[in-house]
Amino acid sequence: MEDATIPTMKSSNTTTTSRRLVLLPLPFQGHINPMLQLANILHSKAAFSITILHTHFNSPNPNNYPHFNFVAIPGVAEDKHSLSDIGNVVRFLYYLNDNCMDAIQVCLERLMLEDEGVLCLITDAQWFATQSVANRLKIPRIVHRTSSVASFLSFAAAPRLLNTGYLQEFFDADMKSETLVPRLEPLKVKDLPKFMTSDPVDVCNMLELMVQGVKGARSVIWNTFKELEELELHTLKQDFPKPHFLIGPFHKYFPASSSSLLAQDQTCISWLDKYPPNSVLYVSFGSLVELEELKFLEMAWGLANSKQPFLWVVRPRSIKGSEWLEPLPHEFLDKVVEGRGHIVKWAPQQEVLAHPAVGGFWTHSGWNSTLESICEGVTMMCSPSFGDQFPNARYVGDVWKIGITLENGFDRGEIEGTIRKVMVDKEGLEMRDKVMKLKKNADHCLKKDGSSCSSVEDLVQHILSI
Repeated sequence: MEDATIPTMKSSNTTTTSRRLVLLPLPFQGHINPMLQLANILHSKAAFSITILHTHFNSPNPNNYPHFNFVAIPGVAEDKHSLSDIGNVVRFLYYLNDNCMDAIQVCLERLMLEDEGVLCLITDAQWFATQSVANRLKIPRIVHRTSSVASFLSFAAAPRLLNTGYLQEFFDADMKSETLVPRLEPLKVKDLPKFMTSDPVDVCNMLELMVQGVKGARSVIWNTFKELEELELHTLKQDFPKPHFLIGPFHKYFPASSSSLLAQDQTCISWLDKYPPNSVLYVSFGSLVELEELKFLEMAWGLANSKQPFLWVVRPRSIKGSEWLEPLPHEFLDKVVEGRGHIVKWAPQQEVLAHPAVGGFWTHSGWNSTLESICEGVTMMCSPSFGDQFPNARYVGDVWKIGITLENGFDRGEIEGTIRKVMVDKEGLEMRDKVMKLKKNADHCLKKDGSSCSSVEDLVQHILSI
């Protein structure tokens, strides 16, 4: 976007009494939730006034947050840009950053002219073009990163990997290469972030823009905790010498709450009440993953053949070409589901993972899901699909050793065997011991002397000083 002529106005920096923070989430479920959780943390810890700047597409419900002000970005990202095809993600991110900056700037200008002013702009890292807007308006910008530190480092390395051939190998090798990636160990070539495109240059360009946007920001806020990623944090500070605030896990600061864009089916909680501790496998692939029908059927029969009770989240249209459960044979629905399975369209995930009956989580390895599982001491089966899910799964399996990745995709035999490993066998019990230790670390980091609690205090002082 070309630099626009900006009318003379007071800078937010001169409004010394301002305590208003403007937060801009990326319009995906997995990004809206942590941004609103972050808003709650900052509002409750330091009485900051919160304004949520958002797109019309996937707009959060203001009624759930009466203590916040919501401002819609006019005329952009409406339903015609629906992400029904996950392959549109890279294109959608370019659209947001190429077409929304004028409207965002207008919104910020109006807020700056109000008595409350604007103390700071906090944006999702994928809103990389907002750094130029913040620079022109002289508003300090802080980046909120919704992924793990480890996966971000793999994003940041993309241009280097393209130049050395590793990223091209990833695209050409059908994602099977076991080669370790230099300076990103234990990641293998097949673990590099995938964005549903055959054009590595296009992906690298977008990641480079995101990285430059992070470098231009005053600081970075992370939904993770020091004890989980201490080595990665050391590397991060070397590559990105700026203040980093690891204040996660966000969702544990308050009782379970959600800004879910889908209606949650609470019947699954009463269904779980019928089962003994650690006996039920929870299955959910998040809000964006879509499955081909054959993969979906392999999942179904893997669950059936495991003989293990399961709670399965199947979103509407999460199966390509189907509205909901049409591909499932009546034999499966009549015998398996009625006997020991429960299928819902969406679940209150934090409550489900905290339920004593849940002993395992078959996940797409999104960061929110991974962190929520760790916080409840639940071992994982990992089926990564795109983005940061591949690095997350590798860390779950090979670094923290609290889960198993289905390396062969969706094969009913492997699914059945892995379910038994996670839920029943000695290997699963050993993983459960490890994840319970991480759970204790997550609990402690939020206490008064914990790393995340201290980092929140530092963040508040940082915001007030910029």
